Amino acid sequence: MTDKRKPVRVLVVGCGNMGASHAKAYHELDGFEIVGLVSTGSSKESLNAQLGGGYPLFDDFDRAMEATGPDAVCISTYPDTHESYAIRALKRGCHVFVEKPLAETVEGAERVALAAEKAGRKLVIGYILRHHPSWQRFVDLARGLGKPLVMRMNLNQQSHGRMWAVHRNLMKSLSPIVDCGVHYIDVMCQMTGARPVQVSAIGARLTEDIPAGNYNYGQLQIRFEDGSVGWYEAGWGPMMSETAFFVKDVIGPRGSVSIVAKEAGGAGKSDSVDAHTKTESLRCHSAVLDGKGEFLLEDSWINLEDEPGHQELCNREQQFFLNSIREDQDLTDAVRDAVSSLRIALACDESVRTGRIISLQP
Repeated sequence: MTDKRKPVRVLVVGCGNMGASHAKAYHELDGFEIVGLVSTGSSKESLNAQLGGGYPLFDDFDRAMEATGPDAVCISTYPDTHESYAIRALKRGCHVFVEKPLAETVEGAERVALAAEKAGRKLVIGYILRHHPSWQRFVDLARGLGKPLVMRMNLNQQSHGRMWAVHRNLMKSLSPIVDCGVHYIDVMCQMTGARPVQVSAIGARLTEDIPAGNYNYGQLQIRFEDGSVGWYEAGWGPMMSETAFFVKDVIGPRGSVSIVAKEAGGAGKSDSVDAHTKTESLRCHSAVLDGKGEFLLEDSWINLEDEPGHQELCNREQQFFLNSIREDQDLTDAVRDAVSSLRIALACDESVRTGRIISLQP
């Protein structure tokens, strides 16, 4: 077990949206010490200024690793570097926090998982919704609706300016239904507790700002072994509609539960990172009818008091990372689930590109 008196010395690699949030968490939390900030562009200088300056800055991952000798590495770069950076860090004996998706391919994700197992180091993947108390409650309520479940979710982003540039860069590696979809596929798998058996998906290229063969809008459908079904929709770009861009809805034989985020689902919020995790309130509907065929119960509302903002949520995620290191927690199931959700998302991407329904092997 790690000495709890000593801070975990962490190297932050990638200083954009999520990297900056994680660095702020390390800066604020007792138990971490930032030993360096790494990025190929100017984002590290901007982040360093926000943190009060004083942190060593690096342009190159390997030179930063050699110079700082960290205990842990936080990887928030573009997805095409996740596998390589994670494995190199693990081989040096570092614990690793890596943003989702874990890798560009299932085989790559499995290689990272195996490297963590061989190194005896902790591997935490940035499935931020797993650390949100309201999303945990959403999952628990969905499990009480009976089977099968119908799960309807989307997160379309009317991105422009800096966020459209971020999305265009992301699409060089992965489509929206893979990059964002792994979160919501993971949520669906938690809700059903059942094995996904089949996926299908559609997609469209709505702009010439991305390479031919890529797409910036997609919708996936998943069929589960217990008869449950789910869909997820994601689109990025200045052409996206803000009508019904934030849908989080689950239906079962006993009724339904929905996230109702009036503020986060409002105009101009679709490309706001802070709005993406908000729940605000849950609406619970019972399907029970009285003797006249009318609803026996009115819909109930759960207004959630513990509603962390995006930065607080990142703080909780990094506290989990710290606890996993200091308490030697077994993360086997969490890593397996991350690989599984990526496998499902990539099968959906294959369905878009081939036009075929994809069966998932047990």
